[in-house]
Amino acid sequence: MLDMTIEGGLATVVLNRPPANAINVEWLNTFDLMIETMARRSDVSVVHLRSAQKVFCAGADLRLMSESLGSPEGVDVMMNVVERMQHTFDNLSRLPQVTLAEIGGAALGGGFELALACDLRIISEGAMLGLPEASLGLLPGAGGTQRLTQLVGPGLATQLILGAETINGVRAMDLHLVHWAYATDMLPGQSLKLARRLASMPPLAIAAGKRCIAAALTDRSFGLELERNETRALYESHQTQALVRQFIEKQTLR
Repeated sequence: MLDMTIEGGLATVVLNRPPANAINVEWLNTFDLMIETMARRSDVSVVHLRSAQKVFCAGADLRLMSESLGSPEGVDVMMNVVERMQHTFDNLSRLPQVTLAEIGGAALGGGFELALACDLRIISEGAMLGLPEASLGLLPGAGGTQRLTQLVGPGLATQLILGAETINGVRAMDLHLVHWAYATDMLPGQSLKLARRLASMPPLAIAAGKRCIAAALTDRSFGLELERNETRALYESHQTQALVRQFIEKQTLR
């Protein structure tokens, strides 16, 4: 269903629930435990999400949805799933590590919302992205309306959400929904190369940077104050002091 390995500063999470990595309660429970583990790992800089299936993630389990809506308490059952997805994806977005979604196949509905909860997205040019919920009389309720609007603004978010548009990786790159797009055969190698480079970054600086970026969406004065506080904490850390000394020594020897 979900497998996690940790090597150096890189944690790799592989989505592996055939055939489409559909999200159900068991999936959420497993992912929650992995997120809790990562939140405690100060030695990890990157969480790399990828899929062992042809798709990245097709979103909420349609069988679960069909079965739930056929029962008297079906709406409450589905609302519990939606609330759990919101909670899980929010916790993912708050991890101190850089989170990287490798989208090698379709990421639709909740699958795209999962990718949106990550800091960075790298995609295959032919992979399809979209939030098709409106065509089913629903909306992307696992954070999609909020994260997509923050990412690209209300104009484009309105077009994609209300129009239930599905686009490929090339178009997603043009619209700044993802950060990198590669041919399908190049994606795994480029994604791993990127993940390893990010994993070489100091975890303390990564976590501080994420907090400051998040603060930029709130009050500017608070964000500037947080920058100063985080910078002081980094200057005081032995890790930063050692890295700065190494850099200065290398420059001196040139």
